[in-house]
Amino acid sequence: MKTDTTVHPFRHPDEIDDPLTAVLREGARRLLAEAIEAEAEAFLAAMREERLPDGRARLVRHGHGPERVIQTGIGPVPVRRAKIRDRGAEGVAAPEGERITFTSAILPKWARRTRSLEALLPVLYLRGISTGDFQEALAALLGRDAPNLSPSVIGRLKEDWQADYDRWQRRDLSARRYVYVWADGVYLQARMEEDAACMLVIIGATPEGRKELVGFQAGVRESAQSWRELLVDLKARGLSVAPELAVGDGAMGFWKAVEEIFPTTRHQRCWQHKLVNVLNKVPKSVQPNMKADLREVRDAPDRGTADRAIAVFAEKYGAKYSKAVDCLTRDRNTLLAFFDFPAEHWDHLRTSNPIESVFATVRHRTVRTKGALSQKTARLMVFKLVMAAAKTWRRLKGETVLPLVLAGVTFTNGVAVTATADQRAA
Repeated sequence: MKTDTTVHPFRHPDEIDDPLTAVLREGARRLLAEAIEAEAEAFLAAMREERLPDGRARLVRHGHGPERVIQTGIGPVPVRRAKIRDRGAEGVAAPEGERITFTSAILPKWARRTRSLEALLPVLYLRGISTGDFQEALAALLGRDAPNLSPSVIGRLKEDWQADYDRWQRRDLSARRYVYVWADGVYLQARMEEDAACMLVIIGATPEGRKELVGFQAGVRESAQSWRELLVDLKARGLSVAPELAVGDGAMGFWKAVEEIFPTTRHQRCWQHKLVNVLNKVPKSVQPNMKADLREVRDAPDRGTADRAIAVFAEKYGAKYSKAVDCLTRDRNTLLAFFDFPAEHWDHLRTSNPIESVFATVRHRTVRTKGALSQKTARLMVFKLVMAAAKTWRRLKGETVLPLVLAGVTFTNGVAVTATADQRAA
């Protein structure tokens, strides 16, 4: 019978005659059994000096545990855990620390999935597979009867994510210091409680040149109060030393909060956002040439060259596009603050893109779900994705000069200023 549906179910591995997969699973079962036996024998050999008062070996083999199925990348593999008995603890309640137990590193006692699959589950969810589609998607990968992979697994995963997030939000920051911080408010298409809600994100650079997530929470991007709450929380948990420089876009709320909580922190406006803001004020026909002129300012080798490029820009466009010129010139000082820091760091300091690039994956996830995420789920998703992305974040170039920044050395046009003998004497 002809139907109008365009939905086609996955073809399951169990419906396909695949001798190679069968051989691989049987080989995996045998290798796993041999590895577990070898691990148990190695443990007994290491403990052979342990003896009972009558001279017999204290530790002996004690059969196997019940068979269970471990989910792997090639499907379910049956396995049994090797058991070892401590005869020295029999008949009495052995004091804590005296009972010798064997725990397999290959097959943990309660394991039901390989670690690669444990990692696969949140990746599939965060990259677009909804909870309701999990059973079919995983069955297509691992077999129709694959156990321990029901949609409820995702519910338990989200509970674990919440616990991780709560611990992270309570962590002590008294031993942490950040030379630079990048801040941005990122809007998602997830269903939020208020239309204006977004994720407030702060990333910091450590004295060793590593970037890490410092803090984030749901808030209002332009709201000084939302940014203030986030910064106050960081300070209350021990972040007492102000960053040397903060990088962000034109959201006035953030800069007002920074001035209040960390008044000594310098401000650097994001050039990527500024380029977009300026170009939005002119016709599209003018934008290519104006964009090139703006890059002349941004990529200038020193402050003097940048100032001259701004003057040329104002003279060239001021008559017809005064709003674009004003948009650039009113933030001259914060746009050029990076010249007072090491030249090795300029590429990092001129933009808040470290945050934008991280959220590309998050936006993809919310688009795939058509915004069907609660604020809580969106927050947890952001947290897990950002923490995963942090492992691959690019370190700061020229991390060897960071101690100079922390020591308060003055930089002019990216070069450290060395005091003269007369200045040192004074």
